[in-house]
Amino acid sequence: MTEQKTALWEIQPAQGYAGDVFPELAWQWVQSGEAVLVDVRTDAEREWVGRVPGAVAVAWKQWPGMAMNPDFDAQLQAAGAGGRKLVLLCRSGVRSVAAAQRASRLGLAAFNILEGFEGDADAGGQRGHLGGWRKRGLPWSQ
Repeated sequence: MTEQKTALWEIQPAQGYAGDVFPELAWQWVQSGEAVLVDVRTDAEREWVGRVPGAVAVAWKQWPGMAMNPDFDAQLQAAGAGGRKLVLLCRSGVRSVAAAQRASRLGLAAFNILEGFEGDADAGGQRGHLGGWRKRGLPWSQ
């Protein structure tokens, strides 16, 4: 296995939470029952852009206005009940870092999914072409 392919299946070190993982490893953990996938995007993003089947929806912030979800802590603790590992997904892997840090402060084992659902913006400013859950061919629906 090449070094790049090996990295897909390894936990990357992170500050303030359990680590970063590529979408493939997150999906493997979810399929095996080892983790719960938590989608921290807004309800609007999940509705308009797409969702991952079986993911628990716990918005970090809500549209419009991007106000913090006042129920975030309680919803996240419910998702991680019984010590279940959490893998957190957002659009690009930025909000999910903040959410993973918050989860860790709550005593939960939380991992950020690198690249998020849509990946990084390309040279034209569009997402969905450079990495991300969808680009990697993992399950999603719209």
